[in-house]
Amino acid sequence: MYTTHIDFFDPARIADSGQAFRIHQIDSSHTELVAFGRYLQIVSLGGNDFAFSCDKDEFDLIWREYFDLDTDYVKVVKSVDKTDKFLKDAIDFGEGIRILKQDEFESVISYIISQRRSIPSITTCVDRFSELAGKRIKAPKLEEPFCKPLKDVYYAFPTVNEASKIDQKQLDDIGAGYRTPYIISAINDFMSGKLIPSRMHELSDDELYGVLINMYGVGVKVANCVMLFGFHRTGRFPVDVWIKRIEDEYYGGHFDAARYPQSAGILQQFMFYYIRNK
Repeated sequence: MYTTHIDFFDPARIADSGQAFRIHQIDSSHTELVAFGRYLQIVSLGGNDFAFSCDKDEFDLIWREYFDLDTDYVKVVKSVDKTDKFLKDAIDFGEGIRILKQDEFESVISYIISQRRSIPSITTCVDRFSELAGKRIKAPKLEEPFCKPLKDVYYAFPTVNEASKIDQKQLDDIGAGYRTPYIISAINDFMSGKLIPSRMHELSDDELYGVLINMYGVGVKVANCVMLFGFHRTGRFPVDVWIKRIEDEYYGGHFDAARYPQSAGILQQFMFYYIRNK
């Protein structure tokens, strides 16, 4: 167990913010997730103190970066135009949400799966995809202040090599639907070396967007989501039906994301969380 103090961090709100599909709130104090082939549980101890079901070495090696804990989110929100009432209210409502730095391959496949689906449906399909080829993770036995995990067994998201063994029928059986050929194409792109995450990180925003938008079955929204949540390009501003509703109701049809070139994606998460939950 590792305990630490973290300002501007709310695991429950992050779990409910729609950016990842394998992080879940257990109860008001406990949140669990599976990422990078590991199970993690977080306990909110009060006063911005948290307990993590890992040791300090694992926390520093994996979870500090995953939760983007080295970014000063207080500074980000203070930079927002104070006359923008909707955005200010959204930030206050979603205080503690951070942008997760997710595995790039998992992000691509998950957001291809996400097209024209509700979050519960996406979650179910991503879990089933993981069960097809991912490494089996037995739920750990945890002592207080942790609680019993929601499941006895979890599955890591498949690696590219593991996913390459999944066939069309299996994808049809888990409900991938019309997205099946898009998923297979994306897996092949990673397997062949056409897409190499380390090289993709070296590209400019425009170059990375060009690579993603040219993938089979990837449109504007999915490309921007992958850029934001898989490659941490926090200036990207994905627009879905919820964000479009906000733009129409509060911004005359268009939110000027260019005003926040380094943080528009962070602000988008506050807006998305607020409109869905207020």
